[in-house]
Amino acid sequence: MNTTDSNDLTRYTNLYFVGAGGIGMAALERYFLSRGCHVAGYDRTPSALTDALRAEGVEIVFDDDPALIPDAMRDPSTTLVVYTPAVGADHRGLQFFRSAGHKVIKRAALLGLITRNSRGICFAGTHGKTTTSSMAAHLLHCSPTGCNAFLGGILRNYNSNLLLSDTSDLSVIEADEFDRSFHQLRPAVAVVTSTDPDHLDIYGTEDAYLESFAHFTSLIKPGGTLIVHEGLKLVPRVDPSVTVYTYGHGETGDFHPANIRRGNGTIVMDVVTPSGTITDIELGVPVEINIDNAIAAIAGVWAAGALDIPSTREAMKSFMGPKRRFEFLLREPGPGGRAIIDDYAHHPDELKASITSVKALYPDRRLTVVFQPHLYTRTRDFAPQFAEALSAADDVILLDIYPAREEPIPGVTSQIIFDRVTAPSKSLCSKENLIKRLKSCNFDILLTAGAGDIDRLLPAIVESTINPAND
Repeated sequence: MNTTDSNDLTRYTNLYFVGAGGIGMAALERYFLSRGCHVAGYDRTPSALTDALRAEGVEIVFDDDPALIPDAMRDPSTTLVVYTPAVGADHRGLQFFRSAGHKVIKRAALLGLITRNSRGICFAGTHGKTTTSSMAAHLLHCSPTGCNAFLGGILRNYNSNLLLSDTSDLSVIEADEFDRSFHQLRPAVAVVTSTDPDHLDIYGTEDAYLESFAHFTSLIKPGGTLIVHEGLKLVPRVDPSVTVYTYGHGETGDFHPANIRRGNGTIVMDVVTPSGTITDIELGVPVEINIDNAIAAIAGVWAAGALDIPSTREAMKSFMGPKRRFEFLLREPGPGGRAIIDDYAHHPDELKASITSVKALYPDRRLTVVFQPHLYTRTRDFAPQFAEALSAADDVILLDIYPAREEPIPGVTSQIIFDRVTAPSKSLCSKENLIKRLKSCNFDILLTAGAGDIDRLLPAIVESTINPAND
């Protein structure tokens, strides 16, 4: 069906993504490929993700020269242009599309269009949203209900960040607060995991950050549900018809764990819900932080009326987690075996939680943490908190700041974190010298953390650890 309504996605046979290599953009590209659309785009640099997308049929270029835009994408009547807020207004491709009369929208607005006729379960929060949304998507995918899911990480169970269903009316969405993107969504169920201030380059103050989350809660559809982690500063602003529940690690939340059993590398618990207790939930990724994450995911699916208890037990046990979320890359057997764990932690609270989880798993082993700070503004705003989190490690290796979308800020380098770190051993290191530095420290347990490009070094780190003679 063709229509003149520019908000009707059925009119667009071509989609062009500016920032095509972003993890959230990739899910949308794959979604439209699955529907037979012509998909193309631009990204600044090649990556493993852009390689995968190109192999799947997305035409991606790495130069913003408008001459490289496919001819089919030059017709405004059939082409929708989607961009990520990380791309600047001076991007030549975006300038071309705007001047040519194309409809140009942000990624979050496209998610809003896709989900306006579905029941969206939206997971928001400074941290935890990728894992909780991925857990919920896996629970639903393994259940009789199913779902469509647009995730912010590659789910290791499927090697994808997109799950599709031809029959389910549920959409699981990672609701991103950056640039207020989650204000484009209209959830049926919203889950807020955390509201620790972040993105202060966008929001300016903690109060403004909290206000953004309050506005997000106001977007829940009438008759919907809000689920909030206990203890947050957030003051929800919901429609009177919206039901509000709490969850948490303690015993006072509407959803909470009970009878937690830890041992032999496993975590098993019961989950208390407003309608009864679900017994014997075993975590597929048995780390402390996933107790809260599992409660949030189960709560979101329960609120959508789609919780199937038998499949939930099996799905939670089989859940492997998103890539780069507490992902084991090496786990040698035996009490003296080494381990390499990678985590996307890029906020001080995330980093602290990750280090705490590793130390709980390996209480008597020497922990080396390699951290790559992400963004100059975040480093400037949270240097003392990063240093405090890192100081719990035995050995800290700090890489240079990964700039992403930002220009350097005078005086802001990894040094301002390094100077405050009180760990027994610490050093500054370039990416080029990291493997040599790791060999010299002879680590027991290695945690690599950060949201930049540190993951590109991981194959070489693992290979160097397993086969040091090959270096």
